[in-house]
Amino acid sequence: MPGKVVPLGEAVALVEDGDNVALGGFAITRGVVAAAHELVRAGRRNLQVTQTTGGFDTELLAGGGCVRQIISSGGSLDRFGALPAANRAILAGEIRNDEYSNLAISLRLLAGALGLPFVPTRSMLGSELLDALLEQEDAVRLEQDPFSGAPVVALAALHPDVAILHVDVADEAGNALVTGPTWAIREAAFAARRTVVLAEEVVPVRSLDPDAVLIPAPFVTAVVHVPHAAHPTAVAGRYDYDREHIELYIAAAQEGGDAYARYLDEYVFGVDSHEGYLERVGVAV
Repeated sequence: MPGKVVPLGEAVALVEDGDNVALGGFAITRGVVAAAHELVRAGRRNLQVTQTTGGFDTELLAGGGCVRQIISSGGSLDRFGALPAANRAILAGEIRNDEYSNLAISLRLLAGALGLPFVPTRSMLGSELLDALLEQEDAVRLEQDPFSGAPVVALAALHPDVAILHVDVADEAGNALVTGPTWAIREAAFAARRTVVLAEEVVPVRSLDPDAVLIPAPFVTAVVHVPHAAHPTAVAGRYDYDREHIELYIAAAQEGGDAYARYLDEYVFGVDSHEGYLERVGVAV
């Protein structure tokens, strides 16, 4: 295909060791699982992962040894519980965890998207989240509102090196649309230095309604056509989460050690593509 359409491996190669990588999913919805698998296979290390709420993709990257820092509002696999591998690494001191409110993460990305140096907010005032961030994070300061004199939290703009985002449809130039909740997907795309979209469908240029486009082409570096890119997480209007596979994953991740290594060997290292993974889990494309 012409335009910005590239293979998954080529797109993921935009991520270098030590990069800040923004992910657009939320818990077990619209995770960029295909890219997470590829990053683990590629052996990326020391990544900072930014996500409004850490989900299955962040969990995989943490369990695969790719992550040194998580910037999020916590993590969840929704009805299936917390992030076992990520939390184990955080508690062991292997991953630094900077926990904000969900709104604060979105605002930092918004500031980056707008080209602002920082954004003020009342979010987190009076909370232990703020106390911890003021001790460990240079990007957060307690300031005084110049108009009222009231305390406000100043949040530094966040500019991820790469944003990896799941979309429903993209055209070959990079225009992309998302149905259902969008969280901070648009803000991440605008704030990042490079943006990769994983698209369930890729269509010719001028096929999309301009009014429906969430991410315009100038903000997109690469488009990857990856059907079921979010499996086993859900995509609104397309497919539900795979309960059986998530439960299989959680059992391995909670046990850790050899059980977790076996999961990675079978479903990540044991295949060489997302198509191979889908075939192994029994998903027809």
